[in-house]
Amino acid sequence: MRPALTPTSRWSLLLRGAVIAWMLLLVVLPLVALAIHGLRSGVPFFWAAITEPQAKDAVALTLWTALLISLINAVLGTATAWLITRYRFRGRRLLATLIDLPLAIPTLVTGIMLVVLFGPMSPLGAWFEGHGIYVAFHSPIIVLALGFVTLPFSVRMVQPVLADMDRAEEEAAASLGASRLVTFLRIIWPSIGPAVLGGALQTFARAMAEFGSIVVVSGNVPHETLTAPVYIYGQVESGDSHGAAAVALALVTLSLLVTLFSKLMVRWGVRRHA
Repeated sequence: MRPALTPTSRWSLLLRGAVIAWMLLLVVLPLVALAIHGLRSGVPFFWAAITEPQAKDAVALTLWTALLISLINAVLGTATAWLITRYRFRGRRLLATLIDLPLAIPTLVTGIMLVVLFGPMSPLGAWFEGHGIYVAFHSPIIVLALGFVTLPFSVRMVQPVLADMDRAEEEAAASLGASRLVTFLRIIWPSIGPAVLGGALQTFARAMAEFGSIVVVSGNVPHETLTAPVYIYGQVESGDSHGAAAVALALVTLSLLVTLFSKLMVRWGVRRHA
């Protein structure tokens, strides 16, 4: 005979069922619907939609700007996490709070802030343009917008790893005459490396999906400053939902792969650090 369910086990089954149903509704069903719609006309149409010149240029711009800001955040995010974790200074708590601020600000507001700061009518923007540097409505401001919205990812990925590290090995290496660079490469980097890479991958996935700030700051010029998310929005607005779904499916697939790899890197880092 099967044992009777206790109130605790019944509650556990109910909770699991509710969570699974909620995840199906929010995540799985929309992904399945997108896949069906994007592939409804067959693989040849899907391939033609994502390799159409305007779509291809939009995807290429999205990928290289996401890759660039991932590399920048990997370096500066790690440096920021190091500063917050290893040093005590006035304003440290304020800096730690500011790091999370991009998560609380609507991305449209981010775009407006950057245009106000770097737009051609602003003093700073006019100064840059006077020296032949065009920021607003060009690719540099896309990178700045992506840097703002993805700032917390690298910092918050590396910071707890640094905080949990035992500094005894670093002190022993220093007492034996090892330089700071050697200590970092031999002792610190093996511990934080997976976290740095995981943060960079999360930054890349988030940057590929950014829409709100980009649609404000980039100018959305086809083949120049039109990113893939904005291109998808334009296709939907023009009535080409199939083409939009095809490009969206390509981006979602790449994002899922990057996110999965990021999770694997984090788990590997936790096992090595344990």
